[in-house]
Amino acid sequence: MGIVIVGLGPGDGQLLTREAWALLSGANEIWVRTVRHPAVDDLPEAVTIQSFDHLYDSAESFELVYETIVNRVLEMGRTGDVIYAVPGHPFVGEVTVLGISAVALEEALELRIVSGLSFFEPMVTAVGLDGMDGVQIFDALEVAEQDYPQVSGDRPLILGQVYNRLMASELKLTLTAIYPDEHDVVLVHGAGNGDELIEEVKLYEIDHSESTSHLTSLYVPPLPEKSDMAALAEAIATLRGPDGCPWDQKQTPQSMRDGFLEEVCEVLDALDRDDVAGVEEELGDVLLHVVMQTQMAAEVGDFTLSDVISGIYAKVVRRHPHVWGNVEAADADEVVVNWEAIKAAEKRDTVPDTSAMANIQRSLPALARSQKIQKRAAKAGFDWDDIQGVYDKLQEEIAELQAAQTASEVQAELGDILFTAVNLAKWLDVDAEIALRESNLKFVRRFREVERLALEQGLQLKEQSEKVLLDLWFEAKASTAGQE
Repeated sequence: MGIVIVGLGPGDGQLLTREAWALLSGANEIWVRTVRHPAVDDLPEAVTIQSFDHLYDSAESFELVYETIVNRVLEMGRTGDVIYAVPGHPFVGEVTVLGISAVALEEALELRIVSGLSFFEPMVTAVGLDGMDGVQIFDALEVAEQDYPQVSGDRPLILGQVYNRLMASELKLTLTAIYPDEHDVVLVHGAGNGDELIEEVKLYEIDHSESTSHLTSLYVPPLPEKSDMAALAEAIATLRGPDGCPWDQKQTPQSMRDGFLEEVCEVLDALDRDDVAGVEEELGDVLLHVVMQTQMAAEVGDFTLSDVISGIYAKVVRRHPHVWGNVEAADADEVVVNWEAIKAAEKRDTVPDTSAMANIQRSLPALARSQKIQKRAAKAGFDWDDIQGVYDKLQEEIAELQAAQTASEVQAELGDILFTAVNLAKWLDVDAEIALRESNLKFVRRFREVERLALEQGLQLKEQSEKVLLDLWFEAKASTAGQE
């Protein structure tokens, strides 16, 4: 007979299959992973029941418990016959069964699986859900350990083994990354048993229940509005499809470029204003462009959304070996050094251009591109010995601008001043793009105050002398000082 693994079903003996009952009735001894299961009390009286419950009290982790159980069952199966019984279905949430079956296959040990009803069937019955309607099934422990839940908010979610209130607390903290605290959910205790209890609660309340036990599961309905990347991708594909929108259908990757840049700038503008709602909306517009570009690429076979996501995921993991590998980084500066080294190694494999100026995008705003150019040059050793050289260069460029005669000379010298100012920002450890944006905001704020003061005093700005304008400016500067 070798190793026989039997599913005991999700509840008491009434849910055992006829095959399982016939096998267990003819057995002298069976091993159960745990006696903390309603079906154990209903097993044939003549059978001797052995359990692995003592391991849970002495082991340091569930992983060690499961490893010990696997090794013990395999050991018994190599020298004789053993019946190992587990809650539910052997291949639904049973780590030990996966371990045993893998080794049994490798060693050609005789292995028989006697199926059992899983917790899933009575769960969908309890909440009135079609089990074929895109339902997601996860182990609550697995989801609770994730920093961001790898589930879709657009589809029904069932989580098994919410075995105590501490687990429920950790689980809700993870789920709130996707679902609001007030989202309606359902706790089902003892699904399929005669004492089955259904509690309809809010997500934030799932760790309040006094009935939570090893037989507790959680049902999370979909969010009322679509929120998954797949839903957005489907919407864009529909717009581009034969029954979609004529405007979207005629777009090309090139025609969407200006709109893409505009949306990114609007994100920056919302960030400058500390406009949380605006940032949320504008990020959505940027995401729309990302998916739109990807859809157009997929239509001609260049790449897919999955390619884009898998590519950036792999890059994030690869460039953070201090998180996903064995590299140590003492601080943020060391992280940057590691990042650049990894990035350089990647580029050597794909880009023949070895110049320090390689791969600086021309499409960047001029100020941001200037910052990148000058940081690259400095890293290559092309820089002033100290900041005084930059100040002297700035004065030199100002003098050359004052001496410029033609429009082209003025443009060139003014460009040199701006370029040198960016270099000065680098030396001062200031982000030139942010500094200029802040100055723009500050000027607009002060100028609006000048307009208000002029209106209050009955003055037309165009008709005022320089002295009056300066007086208004300094008054506006003083009145807005608290806002800066």
